[in-house]
Amino acid sequence: MKSFPTRSSVNGSHLRSRLRHLWLLLTTVSPLNPPLAAQETSTSYNIGAVLVDEGPTLDGSLEDVVWQRGTLIDVFIQQEPDEGSPSTERTEVRILHDGETLYLGVFAFDSEPEALTATEMRRDSERILQEDNFQIILDTFRDSRSGYMFVTNPLGAMLDQQVANEGEGGRFGRASSNVNRDWDGVWEVVAKKVPEGWIAEIAIPMITLRFPESEPQSWGINLMRNIGRKNEQAFWSPIPKPYSITRVSLAGTLDNLSSLNRGRDLRITPFVTGGASRIRSAGVTDDALQRDIGMDLKYGVSASLNLDVTINTDFAQAEVDDEQVNLTRFALFYPEKRDFFLENAGQFNVGSVSSFNRLADLFFTRRIGLSDTGETVPIIGGVRLTGKLGRNDIALMDVQTNGVFEESGENFLVARYSRNILTRSKVGALFINKAQTNGTHYNRTYAVDMTLAPHANFTVTGFLAKTETPSISTGDMAGYLNATWLSQSWRIYGEFGDLQDNFNPEVGFLPRRGIRTTKLHVEWNPRPDRWGIRMLSPMYDIMYTTDQQNRLVSRRYHFMNGTVFDNGAYLNIFYNRNYERLDEPFIVRKGVTIVPGAYRYGQLRLSFNSNQARRVYYNLMLAPQTFFDGTRVDMNATLGARVTNQFSAQASYTRNDIDLSAGEFKVHLAAFRVDYALSPTLTLRTLTQYNSLSDQWGTSARLRYTYRPGSDIYVVYDEVRRDPTDPTGLLEFRDRRLMLKASYLLSR
Repeated sequence: MKSFPTRSSVNGSHLRSRLRHLWLLLTTVSPLNPPLAAQETSTSYNIGAVLVDEGPTLDGSLEDVVWQRGTLIDVFIQQEPDEGSPSTERTEVRILHDGETLYLGVFAFDSEPEALTATEMRRDSERILQEDNFQIILDTFRDSRSGYMFVTNPLGAMLDQQVANEGEGGRFGRASSNVNRDWDGVWEVVAKKVPEGWIAEIAIPMITLRFPESEPQSWGINLMRNIGRKNEQAFWSPIPKPYSITRVSLAGTLDNLSSLNRGRDLRITPFVTGGASRIRSAGVTDDALQRDIGMDLKYGVSASLNLDVTINTDFAQAEVDDEQVNLTRFALFYPEKRDFFLENAGQFNVGSVSSFNRLADLFFTRRIGLSDTGETVPIIGGVRLTGKLGRNDIALMDVQTNGVFEESGENFLVARYSRNILTRSKVGALFINKAQTNGTHYNRTYAVDMTLAPHANFTVTGFLAKTETPSISTGDMAGYLNATWLSQSWRIYGEFGDLQDNFNPEVGFLPRRGIRTTKLHVEWNPRPDRWGIRMLSPMYDIMYTTDQQNRLVSRRYHFMNGTVFDNGAYLNIFYNRNYERLDEPFIVRKGVTIVPGAYRYGQLRLSFNSNQARRVYYNLMLAPQTFFDGTRVDMNATLGARVTNQFSAQASYTRNDIDLSAGEFKVHLAAFRVDYALSPTLTLRTLTQYNSLSDQWGTSARLRYTYRPGSDIYVVYDEVRRDPTDPTGLLEFRDRRLMLKASYLLSR
């Protein structure tokens, strides 16, 4: 083993050399295309705000006289399928405000109103984005980076999300850590189908938003209509094809906003919970009654800075995790679903760009209040301060957990600062401190990061980080750099990450450490405009990973071609050629262990997804492959149906057949979802899952009634059945829980 000074010098020199070569590579390919003309600053998409004494009554019609005073927008430009052409269906939008609420009246004319695709009423369902819908994004700070996004459909369904860094990191439906879809703002929608199309009246209270303290002020705004049956997207302020409405740097402006009033900017939400549970472990049954009270508080320290306080925090209403099968050596990622951690979550983000094969997230909220196995750890309380001061973004969080069994409670302090520079660039820093309440263990993470956008199509993102843990003093640093060129026809990026052996962000997500990994991705997006094909996405991707001594440990060549059809269907074919070196035995499952050695194997994958907006849709996947020293076949089938505007169901089945020299086994994963919406404010979702690796069935049912904006009643039932002697797993309850939670929003 080399001494620390020598090793640090070698690693630092190697890291700087790799980062320099990556920068040179990406800057040489950047001239592939000139800047997109649509990205030039335009004054054509400015509208004036109209202040009225009293807003309209929301009743699903636009006959209220006050609507005639609103600013009219009636020209929308296609992005898909015929970029630059007028929308094929007329849309009229009127915008006004009364100081306390922003109102939008939408009349979506349709030449075939009987063909509207609208079957979803549930809040925040992804299906809303695939049907007929109308979308609004507000860049209230006019920083060309962040925004509040609101979506509705002809049934009055609601989806809202916060956007950071223009939502970058997601593409063609991939999730992005910069889009927080689980954020729930307080707003109202009333929608109605009419013979000429559909109407929506939208009311967004000012207290739901954050904005500067100035008079008057201008916000970035963009509007988008999706016509489901035509797979057509049309924008008010045009957006080129590589991007979505989250590209707020291309938004228009809502000017001359004045007399904005957030009241006292205080929201208090007390809640009560009650229920019962039965837990069986090692032949012992534990029955318990549960009852508790708590409170969440939001206070606007200023118009742009928000304080959140949670006391005796309870997440009884959070949805259960989807079951996943892990046949890798590394941890799987599960998304955050708990309310307190969702709002302004993007302001804390420091990590790798892509959520697909993610390399590192330095802050991962599921490390707070959840054990490694997903069990709940009681949270005594927490405080969060987030917002903007001029060009500065500030995010502070402190959370205290209680101890469980013989373990000490823990305190988590997270501090994040970033400053916006130039048009779409920023620099920042992150500090995380995790400490035992009654103990000596601690873990700290220090990081500096940057996002540079010197060109409309070119973005460079990176961070340098160090962790601090008792008894560890060497090899605890990490560096990451990603450079991406994104144009109408090309997506090219390269990235390099160096994660030293002892880099240990205990409050982050790090699947793998002790590696240096380099990745190059080249993707072309031609549009043949024939045979019903809208776009092709042939790509080549290579990932090369070594240990800290530069010895090859993993390599993957990825060849893929995706095909997007005009009817919304998607066909994908790819082949991976893998190399893996095992230095330690890999236990795939109990009784099946792969011995150390070097392995080369290949994976072919074919998948087809029908148009997910149709009443009956399906997904099919088949992946025959070699796997270490044996073979593996993966199969998946999903069938969904929107039976009525209120009722839908989806069933999925995944099977993995593994045959290795050490043994063979099969893995089965099944899930069945039922969604019923009596109205947009009263919804029921049930989810039943089976996982053969854990030999258990799980069922969850969640009823949500929003009896007034911001106030909810939840009834939640969860159960897990398991009996190793019964192949069906239906005989014994392991866990049962029935919970009621009621909250009431008090706003001043």
